Amino acid sequence: MTHFDPYVASPTRYDDVAQTRCGASGLFLPRIALGLWHNFGDDRPFQTQRDICRYAFDRAVVHFDLANNYGPPYGSAEENFGRIFAKDFRPYRHEMIISTKAGWDMWPGPMGFGGSRSYLLTSLDESLKRMGLDYVDIFYHHRPDPGVPLEETMLALHDAVRSGRARYAGISSYSPNATREAQQIMRDLGTPLVIHQPSYSMLNRWVEDGLLSAAHEEGMGVIAFSPLAQGMLTDKYLHGVPAGSRLATGKVPEELLTEEVLRHVRALNEIAAERGQSLAQMAIAWVLREQAGAVTTALVGASSVKQLEDSLGALDNRAFTAEELEAIDVHAVESKINLWWKATESRS
Repeated sequence: MTHFDPYVASPTRYDDVAQTRCGASGLFLPRIALGLWHNFGDDRPFQTQRDICRYAFDRAVVHFDLANNYGPPYGSAEENFGRIFAKDFRPYRHEMIISTKAGWDMWPGPMGFGGSRSYLLTSLDESLKRMGLDYVDIFYHHRPDPGVPLEETMLALHDAVRSGRARYAGISSYSPNATREAQQIMRDLGTPLVIHQPSYSMLNRWVEDGLLSAAHEEGMGVIAFSPLAQGMLTDKYLHGVPAGSRLATGKVPEELLTEEVLRHVRALNEIAAERGQSLAQMAIAWVLREQAGAVTTALVGASSVKQLEDSLGALDNRAFTAEELEAIDVHAVESKINLWWKATESRS
């Protein structure tokens, strides 16, 4: 591909990537979605970003997930996606699921983060401008904010939908109890939450302690972010920390990759090989396994087309035997990599 290639979507794009209903809503999502967290800032080549997005759409990965502060610098991922959208995807807007979020820090001062009505709606307006969109399909509150009444935060999400700036509303990193409370408020307002976005991987299993069941009972889909544990559930770190990786560049604390964690990762890699999968493919398949029951979509990042292609290969084998699950459970243990635990604990 070159910068000047006109983009025409593949006519067979819906042939091999299944779409599934999101909770009790009418929204359908692909089983794998593309997250633009780490690889779509100004520190990455624009044409590489464009190639990844084109490949994703050609494989029916029509859900592109962003947030106001994705970069670096903050806002640049939305700006770059907006450029890609204008060049390639505008004719296909009705097929796309584009999401963004607000909740973590975005600009200086007390009104530049959290869950206030002012912050959320101002941030949404700025996100729409950066992407050149009239609306997003999903707008999330990115994390709980114990300093703001939950009613105020939910009313902002409700108004985002009712104003037409978002089609659906969701939450991220909320505890099971806070999820139920938030959904009750939104039901009373007439705009039920359709989706929850928590972190979930074989090294970070907190959602199994009540959140998956809470989301299911409240009619919400679940889109699991960081199913590869920030890249640790790949073959990238089996023999050290390569230059340019998230650990090497400081995007992930290097102290998380302990010898004990590496021992588990290497054992999981051997199980994946026995299944005929890469470790990354098995990690994604495990999050989406039928036995989990409540995970709608796995949200993956990609720094190259090849990496995204490998991740999509997870869909070729999502079935696990009881023996495989038992062997995985020995090594799929909490590894202190839930960097968002303070958010989930802040409103229990």
